[in-house]
Amino acid sequence: MGENAQFVMDTVRRADHDRYLSALYAPHDKRNALFALYAFNAEIASVRDRIREALPGEVRLQWWRDTLAVPANRDETGQPIADALKTVIAQYGLPLSAFENYLEARIFDLYNDPMPSRTDLEGYCGETASALIQLAAMILDPAEAPRFAELAGRAGCAQAIIGLVLLLPLHRARGQCYIPADILAAVGSSTQEFLGGDGGQGASHAMDAMIALAREHLAAFEKGAAALPVTLRPAFLPVAVSAAFLEKMSGNERALMKGGIRLSLARRHWLLWRRAIYGW
Repeated sequence: MGENAQFVMDTVRRADHDRYLSALYAPHDKRNALFALYAFNAEIASVRDRIREALPGEVRLQWWRDTLAVPANRDETGQPIADALKTVIAQYGLPLSAFENYLEARIFDLYNDPMPSRTDLEGYCGETASALIQLAAMILDPAEAPRFAELAGRAGCAQAIIGLVLLLPLHRARGQCYIPADILAAVGSSTQEFLGGDGGQGASHAMDAMIALAREHLAAFEKGAAALPVTLRPAFLPVAVSAAFLEKMSGNERALMKGGIRLSLARRHWLLWRRAIYGW
């Protein structure tokens, strides 16, 4: 393994251990491509953590847009993840529009604007987590991947919503709120109230609504998941861990507000192994 490939793989192992483990269940010749895709996601997801103001973050996202738009056979950028991803996009014919939409959606992370509605939230999840699953599927089995695009959408929404609920303490500390304003209004709360103090009286109901939304998408995914071919399983494996988190969330609103929901590494390994071997 070359130095750049090692760097990319190590980035995923440190930043996104579930996707790292999932990629290990893919055929050996597809793993580096998946690592490049997942390292890109980890890099963009961490932009907010490395900036103090939104504008430098937007500049960074624009750099990625410009970089990915240049064909892979041009000069290397010197950024290992970008160079690896450009090669993967060219090798597997991945649609550049998916990455452009992904980067556009990630602009939301840079600001503290409220999430307007459930539809906006699902759109955000679709352009980010769902897109990653579909792109991974295209790498693994381009012939079968298009048949399961809708399933990828459902799986990604469930995964992303669960992830956002788990990150509530971090987001609240930043002044961010991913719970849609229409959901908060339905439980008699608001973005401002949810971000203040203990989240207000409507906080637990708002989290229940988010959990219910995640469960809705997860149920729709699981309804069709038995049809997933073995070749595509690695792309969907992280959803197995998300489902386990969902089971622990209900009735634990106080723990969620404090970031107290955990799964051991051993349980994560077992969940991924079970789905990789037996499917859904």
